[in-house]
Amino acid sequence: MRFLLTLAALLLAPLAIAQSGEALLEAKGCLGCHGVDEKKMGPALRGAAAKYKGAEAKLIAALRAGQGHPMKVEASVAELKTIFAFLQKPAARPKPEPAAAVPLDNATCLGCHGNEGFSMPGPDGKPRPLHVVKEKFELSVHAKRQCVECHRDITEIPHKKTGPLKVGCVECHQELWKTAQAKPAKEHERLGVVVEQIDRYMKSVHARPRRDDQSRTNATCFNCHDAHYIYPLGSTGRADWRLSIPLVCGKCHEKQRDIYRHSVHGVEVLEKGNPVAAICSDCHTTHDIQSPAQASTKVAITQNCGNCHVESYRTYIQTYHGQVHRLGYAYTAKCSDCHSAHNAQRVSDPAARVHPNNRLATCQQCHKNATPGFVTFQPHATSHDFARYPQVWIATKFMVALLVGVFVFFWAHTALWFYREYRDRKEGKTSPHVVGLNVHPQGKQFQRFGPVWRLAHLVFALSVMTLVLTGMAVFFGERPWAQWVVGMFGSPKVAAYVHRAAAGVMLGIFFIHLVYLAFRIGRDPAAFRVFGPTSLVPNWQDLKDIIAMFEWFFGRRPRPQFDRWTYWEKFDYWAVFWGMAIIGGSGFMLAVPEATASILPGWVFNVATIVHGEEAVLAAVFLFTVHFFNNHFRPDKFPLDTVMFTGAVPLEEFRREHALEYERLKSSGELEKHLVDAPSRPMTIGSRILGFTLIAIGLMLLVLVLGGFLSRAG
Repeated sequence: MRFLLTLAALLLAPLAIAQSGEALLEAKGCLGCHGVDEKKMGPALRGAAAKYKGAEAKLIAALRAGQGHPMKVEASVAELKTIFAFLQKPAARPKPEPAAAVPLDNATCLGCHGNEGFSMPGPDGKPRPLHVVKEKFELSVHAKRQCVECHRDITEIPHKKTGPLKVGCVECHQELWKTAQAKPAKEHERLGVVVEQIDRYMKSVHARPRRDDQSRTNATCFNCHDAHYIYPLGSTGRADWRLSIPLVCGKCHEKQRDIYRHSVHGVEVLEKGNPVAAICSDCHTTHDIQSPAQASTKVAITQNCGNCHVESYRTYIQTYHGQVHRLGYAYTAKCSDCHSAHNAQRVSDPAARVHPNNRLATCQQCHKNATPGFVTFQPHATSHDFARYPQVWIATKFMVALLVGVFVFFWAHTALWFYREYRDRKEGKTSPHVVGLNVHPQGKQFQRFGPVWRLAHLVFALSVMTLVLTGMAVFFGERPWAQWVVGMFGSPKVAAYVHRAAAGVMLGIFFIHLVYLAFRIGRDPAAFRVFGPTSLVPNWQDLKDIIAMFEWFFGRRPRPQFDRWTYWEKFDYWAVFWGMAIIGGSGFMLAVPEATASILPGWVFNVATIVHGEEAVLAAVFLFTVHFFNNHFRPDKFPLDTVMFTGAVPLEEFRREHALEYERLKSSGELEKHLVDAPSRPMTIGSRILGFTLIAIGLMLLVLVLGGFLSRAG
């Protein structure tokens, strides 16, 4: 069989039969790999011919059939007989000195490997293709490298048997990068990118040992890249290689390849050659591939969907599903859950999971008791398209108008109030608010709030702050602080339970308050006056007080006097009713989606998500700016008013802040009934500590909420 190897070069085009055997060997390039009498890349031809003397016909037939030879010999029978006859003759010259070692450059390697059809038996005994197309290789990024730089086991010709050949792509690139760093150059920039890709690959699932063969990795560089044909970015070859990636991945992932082939992505890539349609690496990344069973991988894949489907991803993250996704958790619906991972189809395709006929079944994968109302939920609704999503457009515009209107009025009110009181303080018209901070208060004080009201206010405040923390962490899930907060609770699920528990406490206090009011009114209906001086129901006098207050802001009249409740206190009181209806109602609908969708259409979830989040932002910012200013931060109150913790206010302060009530009670002789001893020293100190703590928490929440809101608006 050694003679079979000696005639490898006979694949070249046949020459005229009239040529001599020696001329044929020279013309066909046989002598590039073999010597007539000496061993070069292959054995000496004359010695090999002597071994097969008498079996010429059988040998010629085997060579022409490609049996036992790396390549099928296409020379004619006559040419082979001429060559064989020449080699049977004894040597006409003395045996030459041993030839110098053949240089192992690319030209030498391509002497064999450059021949089409060149192959050798592999470890399994089957022919292993070893052909390298010279023209294609010269266009690759490795064209300037020598073959033996990668194939380091090859040190001579013929090749020694060294076991499985080793090619260290990782080691080679890292060594080149280390050398390049000593002399940085622009052409080395891409090499730096490759080294970064290697670092990511080494941490990937592909770089880990195979379960069925611990001596091999799941996939190495040349399983995905054809090492001889890696083309530069932007080249035609690179574009063609990209389109072949699904088939390359499919060598290992056959099931996924077959499913992908019939998807909208697969048809675009494999049948239409669409260069921008999604391939495996667009979704699973290129080098840092991890198991798709991991939550982090599912999150990354969903983000990668947004690289192509930008608008769909933007609208998706505005839903509760997307909010949890932004926090880094993958238990809510993702792109692949609704559209399928490898078999995504157009919405209009009857086979698509999101086709109207299949949509309910898709929702029921997560929501087992989903009703037909789920079908009209719009996971990609946008507030910019009234024709397609009128409910979302209206809800968004309404909430924007509400936020702008409330804050324009009250922030202007706050700024003017601060200016007026600050000027009055500078001019000596008012005295500093220090009585409430005195740890040794003396004398009687006016009791505005009893212990039950104070406890209710404290629990209500704590529940609201808990709601803001847990709710805004989900609403602004892209912010690092939000991810830290949710991680502190353990997961969005736990944060949701805490959020609902806090909502239950807040609603409980609210309804207890309503029951109390109903009981008081029912006990003595005649004494209840809807628009009386002690009623919290707004009346025309409140409008007059607002106008008078603005006139005082601009120095056009003295400061107005107020009765038991000021107009801003009434606003705070009734804002709770508004908040309960909007935030509480929308939150309840989102908490029980199956029950909601059994009565209402699915687009209600879109509207509920918008109003729940935006109204919560309004409430939080209003509480921690306007409410804090009105009660603690204005010059006449700064830095803290403890009345909601002690229940009592110094009589002088009460006379100044609620002059009309003071005069009414004094003239009727009822003032003494409301006077109590000043809070004790421990009570005063404890109230200050509690008050400053709650204010600090509120301001911290304000910074987080405003930061998230402004970053999103930007």
